This record gives sequence, C-alpha cells and structure tokens, in this order.
Amino acid sequence: MITPDQVGLAAYGSRRVPGLRREEVAVLAGVSVPYYTRLERGDMHGVSQGVLEALARALQLDDAERSHLFDLARAAQPAMTPPRRRQTRQRVRPSVHHILDAVTGAAAFVRNGRLDILAANHLCRALYSEMFSAAMRLPNSARFIFLEPASRDFYVDWDKAAGDTVAVLRSEAGRDPYDRDLSDLVGELSTRSDEFRTRWAAHNVRQHLTGVKHFRHPVVGELSLTYDRLDLVVDPGLTMFAYTAEPGSRSEEALNLLGSWSAELTAS
Repeated sequence: MITPDQVGLAAYGSRRVPGLRREEVAVLAGVSVPYYTRLERGDMHGVSQGVLEALARALQLDDAERSHLFDLARAAQPAMTPPRRRQTRQRVRPSVHHILDAVTGAAAFVRNGRLDILAANHLCRALYSEMFSAAMRLPNSARFIFLEPASRDFYVDWDKAAGDTVAVLRSEAGRDPYDRDLSDLVGELSTRSDEFRTRWAAHNVRQHLTGVKHFRHPVVGELSLTYDRLDLVVDPGLTMFAYTAEPGSRSEEALNLLGSWSAELTAS
C-alpha cells in the first residue's frame, strides 16, 4: 500500500486506512477527482494511454499490475469487446511434443492461460504424479491446489503457491475476460473453495516468469527447483515451463531419482 510520504505528499487529517486518498491519486495522475472516481469504479471507456501511464506511475504499479490495468482498459472499449465464447481446443504441435521428449534433465510442460497442462515430459509427470493421477480431465494446477488435499503436503509453502496461482488466473482474466472456459473454472473454484473465493476477491495479479518452487514429493522427498517460462510465439496462449535443479544439489539427486522412478513406471 502506498502512503503519502512515499510519493512526496504531505499527510493531513485522520485516515481510516494508511493508503492514498482518491483525491491524492487524482492529483498525482493529473486528472480530476470525478474522472478518477469513474475509472476506479471500472468505467474505463475512452481512457487514453497517457492517462493509464500516469495512473500506473502514481500508483507505482509493477509490471504485472501495469499490464493488468491496460488489459482492463482494452476490454472496456466497445469496439474491441467480442462476445463471450468458448475457445476451440488448444493443441500442442508435434514439434513441441518432440522438444518436451528431448528434455530429459528437467521437468517440462506446456500449459494454457487457464493453467491446464496440455503436454508434459516423463519427468514432469513424475514430479506432478499426484496431480496427474487425481485429474478427471486435463490436469489443472488451480484445481489441484484448491480442491485436492494432497496439494497441501506437496507444496512446501502452500499459501504462496495458492496466492500465486490466483494472481496468475486474475491476470489471465484481465487479458481475456470473454473466455467462458476461464469463467467456468473461476466459478467452479469459487463455489467449491472458500480459500479461492477469498483470494480471488483481493484482485492481486502476477506474472509467472521465473523463480524457485519448493516441493515435497511422496517418493523422493523435498526438492527446490528453478522454473523458467518460455513463450511459444507461434502458439498464442500456450507457454512452456521448465523446472531445473542446481547442479550437484540434493534436489538434482532427487530429480534424477524421479527420472529413474518414472522410467520404471513406464516399463512396468
């Protein structure tokens, strides 16, 4: 939360919350208070890029929050508002499957914006074995985290994993608010999980680019893996992720054991 002193404004009067008042944000963005109030209420029809940039600076938005703001503004333009529709089934090209199969030292998979895992190599299936075994349809990270009790043991920091997942879905909803399948997923999770519903109402957004995740696998124990996102440029909406371990680490040893375990399962 941004406070007046962080943006060089003098604080005045008592405040129920420590953040900026509506009037202060309007001053920082160079717009009138009524105009900012309209934007704050979601009426972004006709808003210019300059105003959006000014708001992003005034609110000190990070990259994910700034992108989300611009996505919401684009969705609010009547000429750009398509009817709500279901996406055609997304298919992973054979050459992408070949890439996944060629990756043997990392857990790799392809997912869409709704967090469905559409394709995965053997090591990924071994790492996420509980997610794949629990899935009645396409494996989905959000369903696993919020609807499967096993996820609370699998993710060492379940609370962070849950928060990041909701923030990624919220960002996707801003990019494509007319995706009925995404709306159905959010509705399902909101109905079945109080945890999801509370986090969704917070409107946090996040970009899932790179970082470290900590797992507790039922076969090999704890692993700390670095993930990296690789956008599939010719396949809009699809993204490849690869999870690797630090060379010489306990996690690399565990990942190698997972590979052997996966090979035994495949052979049996």
